Amino acid sequence: MLAVKIILLLSLFGILFQDIKERNVYWFLFPIVACAAGYLYFSNTFSALFWQTVMVNFGVVVLILLVLQIYAKLRLKTNLQNVFGLGDALLFFALCVSFPIASFIIFFVFSLLFSLMIHFVFKNKTQLQTVPLAGYMSLFFIGIYLMNWTGMLTNIYSV
Repeated sequence: MLAVKIILLLSLFGILFQDIKERNVYWFLFPIVACAAGYLYFSNTFSALFWQTVMVNFGVVVLILLVLQIYAKLRLKTNLQNVFGLGDALLFFALCVSFPIASFIIFFVFSLLFSLMIHFVFKNKTQLQTVPLAGYMSLFFIGIYLMNWTGMLTNIYSV
């Protein structure tokens, strides 16, 4: 179990640094995050509940991406690829297997708010014109996992 946690943290750190520094993340980090985080969640819940939760979380992410697609097309008059990176979507889907529905939605929303705040704080100090969303969200989830593992946060897998 310790090895899975270390692999998860290293993968999230990899996404964080690559997204901020290069604005390009190795694709294989996302399945590693999904497998490691999914394993941690699966080992803390019932298998039938796990699969139902994953499907609902997947539906939530698809709905969010569809709304974003419509907004980009109608309001911004551009394609989704111009406002939202593939790495961001891959992280969204990797996180679908990580938490129960309520925890997923709460953590997802707060990770987006955290990303927005961090970007505004560092916007003038860096040359980033766009938000490294996957990187900032990875930092948020590193914090969530570390707080859970150290006992600062109650069980993130119970609803």
